[in-house]
Amino acid sequence: MKKIGLVGGTGPESTLMYYRKLNEEIDRLTGGKAMPEIVIESVDFRRMWGYVERSETGKLSDYLLEKLNNLAKCDAEVIALTAVTCHVVYDELAERFGKPVISIPKAVCDEAVSKGIGRIGLLGTMFTMERDYMKKDLINAGVQVFVPNEEDRKLVAKRILEELELGIVKESTLRELQAVINRMKDENGIEGVILGCTELPVILNSGNCPVECFDAVDIHIRKLIELAI
Repeated sequence: MKKIGLVGGTGPESTLMYYRKLNEEIDRLTGGKAMPEIVIESVDFRRMWGYVERSETGKLSDYLLEKLNNLAKCDAEVIALTAVTCHVVYDELAERFGKPVISIPKAVCDEAVSKGIGRIGLLGTMFTMERDYMKKDLINAGVQVFVPNEEDRKLVAKRILEELELGIVKESTLRELQAVINRMKDENGIEGVILGCTELPVILNSGNCPVECFDAVDIHIRKLIELAI
């Protein structure tokens, strides 16, 4: 089995999900005969997020490249970022790193296309909703991508940063997010929604989402497992 390398801490809650699910699923798939070797290179979330907020993409790329190189030094073979927002510099980062970095947007796109989705909603941080790095693979594949209106985008981003990143899950926030998705369903005709922030699955899932739910974490983890085993 190939060693898995994760750039974690981007935030801590999603890193825990990756670590737990990779271990649980590989143990299950191998019939209790194997669990993965995992290396985690954890960033300073406040430093990383500062680069994102100030649009200092060069500094963000430099910082993440340092982390990727550290994973390579530990002989990690299946390497990934554990945050969607960090994919704002994915193309540059992958080119500079020179080794495969398993992309969250590409994995999600492949899943949506395989299910015949033509119109899909996207929730995430403000960066993820307003930039194109989570959308371009889908658009190139012929899928229409919609984001919430400006007021709802601000609400979603606020709840992610002030609650979900900190592991705070409120029933009132779930109702707010469900309402945002229902508005997109009514106004844009979305057939599914991408949970485009690795913290969103803490609160939204296939059991409570008003449309088909594309959990970026779960889809990405399944791709990592496929490559590792």
